[in-house]
Amino acid sequence: MNILICDDDREISRAIEIYLRNEGYHVIQARDGLEALDAVKKNDIHLILMDVMMPRMDGIQATMRIRQEKNIPIIMLSAKVQDYDKINGLNVGADDYVTKPFNPMELVARVKSQLRRYTDLGSLHKEESGDVWRSGGLTLDDAKKSVEVDGRPVSLTPTEYRILLFLVKNAGRVFSIEQIYEKVWDEPAYNPENTVAVHIRHIREKIEIDPGNPQYLKVVWGTGYKVEKYQREV
Repeated sequence: MNILICDDDREISRAIEIYLRNEGYHVIQARDGLEALDAVKKNDIHLILMDVMMPRMDGIQATMRIRQEKNIPIIMLSAKVQDYDKINGLNVGADDYVTKPFNPMELVARVKSQLRRYTDLGSLHKEESGDVWRSGGLTLDDAKKSVEVDGRPVSLTPTEYRILLFLVKNAGRVFSIEQIYEKVWDEPAYNPENTVAVHIRHIREKIEIDPGNPQYLKVVWGTGYKVEKYQREV
């Protein structure tokens, strides 16, 4: 698989490349957002490690541009530790956020986790059978990894799709933010509130006619989130 590292710090990007190559990945380097956009156009990229602060075009702008056409996993790298910065990264479409300095092996583990989920979603054209899950006008075809609302295709990021699929498959049940995080991210929840809330809001903006008064993805105050009951087609 091809991994794009976009970071203007050559020492950091080189160190990451060594660890990733040792795991068998092919690495492509970019020094700013503009180079990242060019690399995505010219190569079949399966995951992006995107630094936030870079010259010419920063990681936030580059992620916004990439998300207009691609749903590949994006992990943001930043020395900023405030919740606002993390939320901002997730708001523009990042799937995960890692704060510098980081443990290289932890970063590799997050890369593997994102790629595994990306492959499982069928984004790499993995052949598999699945069911069609419905809740009113909301339809998820887990064989095609597609989402429609009243017949209108909806484009979700890999993380958004995993959250929605999990809730639809367990429709009628209420899950806490911690439960959603641990199931979807497959790791212990540590202050997951902002991360999950941002993704939930994005899903609502895409599937709901009125996100402020959702029909499908509802909040149960003080408890968590749920999707209303569905009908399943085999």
